[in-house]
Amino acid sequence: QVQLQESGPGLVKPSQTLSLTCTVSGGSITTSDYAWSWIRQPPGKGLEWMGVIAYDGSIYYSPSLKSRTSISWDTSKNQFSLQLSSVTPEDTAKYYCATIGPITFQGQGTQVTVSS
Repeated sequence: QVQLQESGPGLVKPSQTLSLTCTVSGGSITTSDYAWSWIRQPPGKGLEWMGVIAYDGSIYYSPSLKSRTSISWDTSKNQFSLQLSSVTPEDTAKYYCATIGPITFQGQGTQVTVSS
């Protein structure tokens, strides 16, 4: 069974870059069975899809976040990462990594607060 675990700082200052990593176990991130996505949920709001990296390294971003978002991977570590630049308090959310494929696997999420 695929397992995902988010990691990164829980507090980021405004205007800085938020960086998170998702470590995948139980399967390879280069498998064609899945793509690997980042999702967030601000307090009191719904889920927001941020972007995805496919098994071949293709990357797609949410149009609303594209200018500030970067997704990458390290296949040697079976990890993929998210960077969100120029953060504001509106980027405060619980951030999740999740699979897109025949079965949805999702990490437990990591809370990120943007505050000075």
